[in-house]
Order: sequence, then C-alpha cells, then structure tokens
Amino acid sequence: MFELVVTLCLAGGDICRDVLLPGYESAEINTCDRRLAAVAPDLDPFAAYDLRAGPRCVPVGRVLAFDQAAPGVFVHRGLIEEPDATNGGDVANIAFVVGADSVAVIDSGSARWIGEAVWRAIRARTDLPVSHVILTHMHPDHVMGAAVFAEAGASVVGHAGLGRALADRRGNYLESLQALIGPQQFIGTDTVDIDLPVADAVGIDLGDRQIAMRAWPMAHTGTDLTAHDPVSGLMFTGDLVFDEHTPALDGSVVGWQAVLAELADAPVDRVMPGHGGPVLDWPAGAAPVLRYLGVLAEDTRAAIAEGKRLSDAVQTVAQSEAPHWKLFKAYNARNATVAFTELEWE
Repeated sequence: MFELVVTLCLAGGDICRDVLLPGYESAEINTCDRRLAAVAPDLDPFAAYDLRAGPRCVPVGRVLAFDQAAPGVFVHRGLIEEPDATNGGDVANIAFVVGADSVAVIDSGSARWIGEAVWRAIRARTDLPVSHVILTHMHPDHVMGAAVFAEAGASVVGHAGLGRALADRRGNYLESLQALIGPQQFIGTDTVDIDLPVADAVGIDLGDRQIAMRAWPMAHTGTDLTAHDPVSGLMFTGDLVFDEHTPALDGSVVGWQAVLAELADAPVDRVMPGHGGPVLDWPAGAAPVLRYLGVLAEDTRAAIAEGKRLSDAVQTVAQSEAPHWKLFKAYNARNATVAFTELEWE
C-alpha cells in the first residue's frame, strides 16, 4: 500500500516530519500518483510550517495496533503512562466501528501522528469512508489526532460544550503536549472544530448500524459524551470509566458519582473505558472507579469537617486507594484539590 505525505518542518529549523495527507491510499504507487495529479491536496492547515518536501506517494507508515472486540468493532489500548517522548502520547484508548456504509472513530489520541496511525489501521481493514469522529471529552490525549479525519471529510462529534472548551485550552494544550512528546512527533497537530455538538442525545447511521450518543452533566469533566453501539452491546465511555489508571477529576465528584449510577442501568453488556481494559464487563467495570470516588468524597468531607486546610488535606485524602491504581501520585493530589474546592461549599 502507498499513501500521500508532505514533509513539514518547524519554522526556521531542521526538526521535520512526514505528515500523512489522507484520501490518496492505493495498492500501487502509480494509482496514488494519478490521484495526486487529479486532485491537489489542501496544504492551508500547515501554513505555520516550512514545507521541506512537497506531496509525494510513499509506502504506508506506522499503523496503530487494534484488536477486534466484536464484529465490526476494533479497539486500541493506550499505555498506562504519562505522555512522553518515548510513547509519543499513545496513552488513551481509541476505537472504530465499521458499518455497512461508513466508519466512526471514537477518540483520536494526543497528536496527529496517532490519528494518522489510526487512519492506516482503518484502511487496512476497509475502504469505506470515515463519516464521523466522536470525541468523548476535552482532554488532549483523546482529541488532538482528530484533524486527519476532519480533513478526510468526517464530521466531528462532541459534547455541546466541547468546542468552547477546546478553544479556551488550545494554546495550553499545544504548548504542553509539544513539550511532553517532543516537537517532531507533535508536528501537524492542532485542535478541530465541532461539526455536530450534542446537547442531549443524538444518533448517527453507519449503514445498518446506529451509534447512539449522549451528553452528560458535569462529571469527569464538563464535556463528557458516551457512544453506544447496540449491535455489539458495547458502550464507549471515555474517561467516565478508568481501569488501572488513577481516575482524573476535572469536573464534579458528586456529578461523576451520579452519572455512573445512572449508567449502571444502561442496556449495555461491555464498555471501553478511556484508559485500561480495553473492554470491561458492565456494570462491574465501574466498581473500582465508584469505590475511588466514594473514598475521595468521604475523605474530603472528613478533612473539611476537621477544619483542615486544602494544602494539608491533599496529602491524606484517598491515600488508602494508592495500592489499587497506577500513576496515583500524578493524579490523586489534583483530584483531592478539585474535590475539596467543590465539597467545602456543600
């Protein structure tokens, strides 16, 4: 297989990367060349970079590994790590669902290179168009690879508040992620606009396969969205569910508990969490997160009742949960801070 790439470099320097231009994939290089001659790619999204080498057809690059979780449903398990130069930001779960007419992608990773590697994984399995990319919430490890699919014509789906959340955080996301994974791996990465904002519930049709999406009140974040595939009985929860990876609270601990309580009765058999898994039985798969959130809330309320200051409380809240989770030191104190700020006003 062959694909179209362009070599982009950081302005004024020699840090460069071959960036995939989707839609030109071909079994033979001559066919790829003919497609390029017929339709020139849009390079406007890359105006901030130096063009080192123009569009050209080359053998396909890195393909992200996916396992089949059910007929037509493919899942990728991200590493339980913080983004860094070694893992390139491949730290979140990603999925795609193949219908009779088109494909939907659920989440897209921390950087464009991950979106490109997902695109290649899809193309290795089907020639159907990618009609939708569904973003489960605003955190950058789930959304920053989506531009590849948008450029290929996919509609970007997200919570009604996601567009504003990404616009507000774009500068910080770009700066922090580039520092974490390195500028070369980050080349070409940017946020995307939301084409289909979901305020309540929306369904999309992939052809003989409906994906039902629901926006939730403040929980893990203020932009949480789930996607349910009734054919497989699988729900994609994003970070409303964590496995192995310490939960990250960026919204409301009380709201998160309430959403998980409601989801416990959802007509689903299994879920793909935002981290870990990649597939868990339901509702049993929510038990560890619910336990953690319960301890977090209980310990925080106790600290407030004892008159502890925030700086002291974060050192003790939910410490009994440490043996049960990875990356505990990276996330628990932050969670305690958010919970304390919320619960001191109860």
